Amino acid sequence: MTHGIKRVALLFAGGPAPAANAVISTCAISALKHGIEVVGIKYGYSNLTDFTPAHPLIDGVHYMKLTEVMLRRTRSKQGILIGTARANPGKMITAPSDLLDPEKSAPMKRVYDGLRSIGVDALVSIGGDDTLKTANKLKMYQDQLPADQKRMPVVHVPKTIDNDYMGIDFTFGYFTAVETLGTEISNLHADAEAARSYFMVESMGRSAGWLAYGAAIAGEASLVISVEDMNEKYLSADSTATRKVMDVDKVVQKIVRVMRYRQEQEGKEYGVIVLAEGLAEYLPPEALKDVPRDEHGHVSVAHVDLGKMFAKRVADEFRSQTGVKRKVTGLQLGYECRCAKPHAFDVMLGSQLGVGAYRALCEEKLNGVMVSVSGQLDLHYVPFDKLVDPQTLVTKVRFIPPGSDFHRLARFLETSIND
Repeated sequence: MTHGIKRVALLFAGGPAPAANAVISTCAISALKHGIEVVGIKYGYSNLTDFTPAHPLIDGVHYMKLTEVMLRRTRSKQGILIGTARANPGKMITAPSDLLDPEKSAPMKRVYDGLRSIGVDALVSIGGDDTLKTANKLKMYQDQLPADQKRMPVVHVPKTIDNDYMGIDFTFGYFTAVETLGTEISNLHADAEAARSYFMVESMGRSAGWLAYGAAIAGEASLVISVEDMNEKYLSADSTATRKVMDVDKVVQKIVRVMRYRQEQEGKEYGVIVLAEGLAEYLPPEALKDVPRDEHGHVSVAHVDLGKMFAKRVADEFRSQTGVKRKVTGLQLGYECRCAKPHAFDVMLGSQLGVGAYRALCEEKLNGVMVSVSGQLDLHYVPFDKLVDPQTLVTKVRFIPPGSDFHRLARFLETSIND
C-alpha cells in the first residue's frame, strides 16, 4: 500500500444519471478487494458543508460504509446508492485568491474537516462540470494548507446526461437518456399523426444540444433547435458580447415554416419539434425576471416551460398564416430519463470509469485528475488544469460544432427546408 490510502470516500453531486451505480459499485469493489475501506458520502456535499465538531458526521446518517455484500448486482440498478444534492461549497470562490479568504473558503474548510473527521484519505468525486469545479477547488484548498497537514488526493469522474463535457467523448448515462427520450418522442409522433397535431417537446440539455439532438435523431423528430443554433439569424438586436438574446418571433417563424412545408409539400399535418431546455438562457430579460436560479447561478429551466410557451405562439402564428387551427401541445421531457434502467453501454462505460478512479488513486497515485476513456474504453487521466481555467476557475462547455458530422446528421434526417 505505497499509496498510503486506507479509507476512500465516494461522493455523487448534481442531477442523477443512469449507470451512476456502476461507477460507485466498481470503484468501491476495486478498493475493497485491495484492503481499502470505502465510505459513501450521502447526498452530495450537503452534509459536509454542515459539518462542525459540535455536529459530527454520523455513520448511517451522513455517510455509509460500503461493503461487498451491499454492492452485489448493483451495477445495473436504477437510482443512486448514496443519493445526491446540489450543495456548492465553492460558491464564493471565484478566483484562486479567494481560497485565502477565511470567510469565502469556510464551506470548503468544513468539507475538508468533515472528511478528515471520519478518516478519509482520498476522495472520488462524481458529477457534472459544477462538481468538477468543486473538486478542483478542494484540491487547490489543500495545496495551500501548511506542509504538515494531511492532503487527500482528489479524483473526479465526469457525469452528465447532457454529454457536454470536455475531455471525454461520451459521458455515462447519455445513451440511456437518448434512448429513453427517443422512445417517448417516437410515441408522441404516433399520437400526433393520429390526431393531426404537433408536440413541442422541451428536452434536457442546459448548455449544449447533445441530448436534444440525440433524442431527435433516435425519435425521428421533425425539427430540433438547441443553443448551437442561436446564430445571427435568430438573435435579437438586444444581444451583447456577454449575453445572446433570442428573437422569439424569428424562432417561431422557423418552426411554422417547417410545419407548412410538411403540410403543403409532404402532406403531413403532424410532427414533433424538439427544443433544448438551454434555450431558456437566451430568452429576453422580461421572460426571465421571475425565474429563480440554483446554487450554481443557472436559470431554473423547469419554471420557464419552453414547450408550452412556444406551443401557444406557434399555434397562433400557424393559424394566422394558413387560416387552419392546428393543435400544438407543449411538453417537458427529461426527468424520467435520469434514473431510467441503464443501457448496457452506459453500464460498461460507468464500470470502466469507476475502476479508473480506483486505478488513478491507488495504481497511478494521481491527484487532481478527471478519469476519461477513449477508443475501446481505454483509460486515461486528464489533469484539472486542462479542464478548468486557472484564473476564473470555470470549466469549458463542449458544444456541438456547427457543420460537424453529428450536427449535419440531425439536419439531414429532419424535415429539410431552404432557409
